[in-house]
Parts: sequence; structure tokens; C-alpha cells
Amino acid sequence: MVEHGDIRVVHRGGSKIDFREPAITNDSRFLLCASGECVKVFSTSTEECIHDLRGHTDLVTGVLLRPSNHLQVYSCSVDGTVRLWDFTDGILIKTYVIGCPIYSIYASADHEGVIFIVIPMLSDKRSELFQLAAVSLPQSGDQLVEARELSAVLSNVSSNPAAIAFGRGGEYIASAKGLQLEVFFFKKQKSYKFFLKEDNKKGGLNTFTCVACHPKNDCIATGHEDGKIRLWRNFNQQKEYTYSTLHWHHNAVSSLRFTPEGTNLLSGGVESVLVQWRYNQESQRDFLPRLGAAITHIAVSPDGALFCTSHSDNKITIIQSCVKVSAVLQGLVKGESVRTDLMVDPRSKALVLNGKPGHLQFYSLQRDKLLYNLDIVQQEYIHELGLEQFEVVKAAFDASGTWLATVEERKQKSAELEINLKLWAFDEQTQSFVLNTTISAPHEARITAMCFRQATDSQTTMLVSTSTDGHFKAWQLVAPAHTEDEGPSWSCDFVGTYRGLVPKCCCFSADSSLLAVSFQEVVTVWSPTSWELLTTLSQPPGAIRDLCFGRLSCSKYLLGFTTKDLLCCWNLLTCSLEWSTSMDISLLLADPLSENMAAFCCQAGCTDLFVFKPSEPRPLFSQKAVCSGTVTRAVFAPREKMLESCEESSQWLNRSQLHFLTQHMDLMTFTTKAEDDRLMASSKQLVIDDSVAMTPFYLLLGKHRHQQQESQDPVSSLSAERTPLPQGSVAVKELLQSPAHVLPSTSFLCSMFVQSLLISITDPREANKNAEEEMESEKEEEDSEEEMEASTSRPGQATVSGQSAECAAPTPALSKAQARELRRVKKLDRSWLAGLLDF
Repeated sequence: MVEHGDIRVVHRGGSKIDFREPAITNDSRFLLCASGECVKVFSTSTEECIHDLRGHTDLVTGVLLRPSNHLQVYSCSVDGTVRLWDFTDGILIKTYVIGCPIYSIYASADHEGVIFIVIPMLSDKRSELFQLAAVSLPQSGDQLVEARELSAVLSNVSSNPAAIAFGRGGEYIASAKGLQLEVFFFKKQKSYKFFLKEDNKKGGLNTFTCVACHPKNDCIATGHEDGKIRLWRNFNQQKEYTYSTLHWHHNAVSSLRFTPEGTNLLSGGVESVLVQWRYNQESQRDFLPRLGAAITHIAVSPDGALFCTSHSDNKITIIQSCVKVSAVLQGLVKGESVRTDLMVDPRSKALVLNGKPGHLQFYSLQRDKLLYNLDIVQQEYIHELGLEQFEVVKAAFDASGTWLATVEERKQKSAELEINLKLWAFDEQTQSFVLNTTISAPHEARITAMCFRQATDSQTTMLVSTSTDGHFKAWQLVAPAHTEDEGPSWSCDFVGTYRGLVPKCCCFSADSSLLAVSFQEVVTVWSPTSWELLTTLSQPPGAIRDLCFGRLSCSKYLLGFTTKDLLCCWNLLTCSLEWSTSMDISLLLADPLSENMAAFCCQAGCTDLFVFKPSEPRPLFSQKAVCSGTVTRAVFAPREKMLESCEESSQWLNRSQLHFLTQHMDLMTFTTKAEDDRLMASSKQLVIDDSVAMTPFYLLLGKHRHQQQESQDPVSSLSAERTPLPQGSVAVKELLQSPAHVLPSTSFLCSMFVQSLLISITDPREANKNAEEEMESEKEEEDSEEEMEASTSRPGQATVSGQSAECAAPTPALSKAQARELRRVKKLDRSWLAGLLDF
């Protein structure tokens, strides 16, 4: 992990979810998988990410359910720690410090308190040899526990987690590497080794690829490079072992897994087919084909209800007992290379780059989820080695996200290069891009760059493309020539050249008033409105590789770097070179929301990062050895919420976040210590609602809430303690949503349930005010009663409306106490009855 002050380089979004075998919980409700430096918890029914278990500081290399507690999970990492999590609440329970990189983790219910990990052999500094070691986890109340006492079990094992498996009842453990199968028996403390020849009689490779052990019988299944599966028996004797062979896969078997009862064996490989073999009836097979990509891992839920397969296109498929696919968890698709640049869709703020063959993928960095794939080529992709097919090589968005331009190429061996330029319009109804114009052979040779002009009210949308044929072309959106046409389309508006030189790149200024096009060593500046060549800029030696205009207050600057490791900055007001420096730059890009620019430089096999403003001589931020290899793809992604960093070295991360791709296709980003602390605090926080009923669970978990409320000012605390209306009562919701087996008895809940439905006034000032009003009203009514009694006692008083005393019906007289009680009953609030009936 690279650190510079409080800024780190981390995996954040777009990490591989197929890197290690996932784990399914006992009730098949959740799926857990390693993803970069965290563990993701997905719902198997909704496909949503429930929790991100964050805490590791390096790549997570294994996820394993704790055998003694089905609600807890272990995770191991290259950072040398094993962490224990409560995955239902997303809480870190304990951290065990091992002290050396860990590449996989195993456990058995029969070895309580002991985990088995694969670590580098201590004598090997190059970390090419690995050993399996047992770690006894100390019983301690501390959250951070030292567990450095390791005992070696097997030496010279594979770092591939699929090559090691526990046998029946934890009696033995099997390990495969190369052409050797080794079985270690714990009671005997003895291991047996079995060897295969490098090639069989038919020329197949016998190299081991994966191992699985039967849960009920003494049987070990091994996968091999030639697609065969061997079932080993009688391996508790060195010379009397036997094996039988199964063969369906035409290439290497990547994963094997027995079902919990041992009735079936699952296998997968590059064929994208899940094969289910009947145990002891191997001639009977079931297939689940067309899963989309090569299978890398297979996992089975402890109850056998769900299977899941990891795939090479960073996808996890959840399957219901090998019958049908019930859910698909799709991560960021990463091929061998990204031909397009990394882009951000202005509308969805999604990361856009190459995805499946012939597609662009739109990936949400905030939600860490694939939004959708856009089919650019619109042809069926044929998986055949050596067959040349159309590939998406360039893409660009306009500033509003209304238009998308793509370039696709196909080069046949005996034919010329085929190029298609396609313009896509965003459809508000379908919320996706729809093909508007297809231009076949837009240039006579390969397109090297293209960019949109930021159109204003008085300007039309324009696209500029450069090509190795020596021309740059301007494409403009024009109105339909005939009224019956559906809408506007694109056509060529201008073709430009400069002295027969080949253009390499192009770039519009921030206000779209200038267009810069580089022709080898010369930079030409054009007016897009009149297509007049305004000026030329040159700074030998070396051809210009890329151009970039400054932003905001630095918009008068134009920057470019050359093939001779020179970074140049021109002042467009004076048309002269402002400054230049010697740097081996692989990528230069500008932050669209600030004046900052980022330059990735290659040095000694690593990449350094420099963040600077063109107007200032000193860089804002610099970091050596950000990653190994060369960075050629990066993008500034706007933040949903602006950071408030006071540190000068990290202020460049306040508005935008810089993402880049390494040579190993890992998507990395920069984060600050404050941002990490905020994420950790949010993941550890256990939220308890203020209006939860006073139950034993509330007394246990909500004590700190009372302390926080008491420390608040009286006005806010009184308003927070007001009980909501019955229909919004959290107590009622919790009562109905909680599982029955964790609730107290019904007799205990009845009174509490009724109390939660009643409305009580908890504000003493409001209660006193109501009491005073009630006393005043009672006093006024008593005075009126006394006046009425005095008036009825006067002699000669006439009856109302001329009615005689004989016609008037006698009414029973109420005492003062009875009348007062009657008035109190009339004033009672019975609105809770309506809430109860609605409930």
C-alpha cells in the first residue's frame, strides 16, 4: 500500500468479485465475496449489496464462514491479518495479527479454535514457495489480538485456494500442486504423496488444477489441465490407492465442488457450462450451459439450496440447485486491455469503458454496480481463436451527455481496415442511447483522436476526429433535408490539413472558441466558427503525443507532452511558450471542476503522480511509485458530496476523485485519511431508533443513545422524545418484522404493545399548559352554572318559548363532580382508535 501523508492508493469500486471463491450463508440469504480491500455482502434474492466490510489495508484473499457460528465470517488479506466479522450487522468483531501475507484460509468444524492459512515459506524471500500453517486463535476479550504462533502442516503447496480441501470430518487435508497430490492425516500426523506422469498416453496434460473432498466418504476428486476429473480412493495406503476417470471438459477444469450430502459433484471450466455428475453414477450428468464466461470458482450453500459460480468476466451467477439462474451479480468487466479512454457519463456520472466484446459498459462508482451494457457493434460475437471481429476502440461524450460518438474497427488479414463512426443520441423515454447516424469509412486510415465541442445556445453540436491519413474532420449535426425525415443527422462540415503532416490529437478549449490539433511537432490553433488557422505553436524536439487545455482561471494555457519526454505549457494570449520541463509522461488529464491537472510519469518500472496548476511552479501534490508498470487510462470523476479538507496536499481531491487503471487492469483511486475514517465510522455504527420501545434489547443496545440525548440541549431533547403517532410507531414495526423465535412471550408483549399505541404527552411544559387551560375552563363553567342556578331561583320567571312547566320533561340533575368528569371525557383524544383500526 502506497501512502503519502494522509493520502493512500486503494481499490475503491470496480474491484474483482471473482478473485476468490464466494461464500453462501447457512440460510442461503446472503452471499459474501472478496472485493479489493473489503468484503461485500450481497442479498441472493435482490442482488443488492447489503454491507461493505471494510478494515483491511490490502487485498482480501479469502472469505470463510466460521464453523462454530453461522452468523460470523473470517476474512484474510495480504496485510497479514485475519478479521472476524458479524456480517448481518456489518461489524468488525476481532482482528488477529498474523504478521505475514496470507493468500487463502481454511477451517473445519472438527478443529475448533484453529484456522489454516497459506503463507510464504519463511526461507523464501521471493514468495514463490508457499506453506500451509495452522494458527490457534487465542481466546481474548481484546479486539486486536496477536496470533503469531504458527505450526507448519504442509510445505510447498499451491497459492491457488482451489488446490487445497478438507476431507471427511476434518480427518485429513488434501493438497495438489503440479503433478503431485499430497494427503495429510491429522491423527497419524503423516502425509502420503501420489504422483502422475506429465503426459498420458493420449497426449493430455496431467497437471493438477483443483481438489474437492467428499463430505461423507473417503474420496478425493481432482481436476486436471486436459479436462479430466479423477476420483481417488484407498489413499490412506501409499501403494493401494485407486482412481477412476471422468471426462467431459475439453480444457482445464478450474473448479470442483461436492454438494453437502455428497450426492453430486459439480465441475466447471472455460466452456461456461456447469456440469453436475451423479456420485457413483458418473454416466448420468446434468448441464447448465451458456453461463456467459469461463467458470473460475464454484460454491454451494450449506443447505444445498443454492449454487453459485464465479466467472472470468467479473460476474457471480446464483443458481437454484443446478436448475435455473436466479440472480446475477455483475462487476466491472475487465478484459486484457481497454481500447477506449476512461470516461464519465455526464448524465449518470457512471464510469464508461470497454466491457463485453463489442459493448460499452456503464458502471456506477458510487454504488459499485454495473448499470447497463450498450451494444455498439450490434453483431453476434463468435468465440473463435484467430477470428478478427469489430472492436470498439474510441468513444467520446459531449458536455451534456446528449450525444455519444464511437469508433469500431476490424482488420482482416487480406483486407483493408474497416472503420465505422457511430453517433448515438440519448433517448429520454428509454433512458439509454439510440443509434442516430452510422458513417462508414469516415477516414481512409485509423482514427487517432476525437472530441466534442461544448455547444452553447448559438452554436450547433460539433465533433472533430483526427486520423493517420493526414486529415482532421469536423462533423456537424444538421437538420433533415426533407420534412418526412425523422430527425437531425450528422455530416462532414470541414476537412483540415497542415503541410501534409499527420495529426495525432485534438482538443477544444473550455469555452469552445478554440480548437488545437497537433501535427507531429507543430500545434495548430483553429477557429471552429470560421475554420481559420489562427496560429501555430512549436517546441522541438519530439512529436506532440497529447494536448490538454487549462480550465477556469487557467483556461489561457495549453499543455502538451512530446515523445522526447518534454512537458510544455503555452500561453495562448502571447502565443509563446510559458514553461517546459523534462518528464516522461504517459498520461496527462485535466480536472473539469477545477484548475488542477494530473500527470502520470514513468520512472524505473513504476508510475509517479504529479498534480499541479499550470499557473503555479510548485506541484500541489506528488507521490512516487503509485503503482508498478505504466498508467495509460485515468479519469477525474465528480464527487456526489464535496469534501471539506483543510490539508493543502489533499485539497485537489475535494471536488473530484481520480481513478486510474494499472497494467494488471486494477481500478485504483486516491483517498484521504479523513474519508477512510468516515467510511469506517459509518460501517461500525449501529443505528438504534430513538422511539424504540423499552425492551431488554433496547436497554442493552440503546444505553448510549440516552447518554447522547441527555447531553443535548433541553429543547432538542424534548422534541426528540415526543412519541410519534401510532401508525408510525417503530415499536409496532419492530414487533411485526422481528422473527417469532427471538420475541418474548405474548403475555409479556401484550401490555407493551397496547402502551405503544397510546399517545402520551411527554413535554412537561405542554402538559402544564393544558392543565392550566383545563382548570380555567372548569372555573368558567362553574361560574356559569352558579349564574344559571341563581336565575332559576328568581320568582315569577317565565318559561322559555311560552312552554309550561307541565310540558317540560324532567331532567336528572348532575352533581358538580359528575359534570366535571363528563367534560373531561368529552375532551379525550380518541384518534388512536383510528390508527389501530387502520393497522
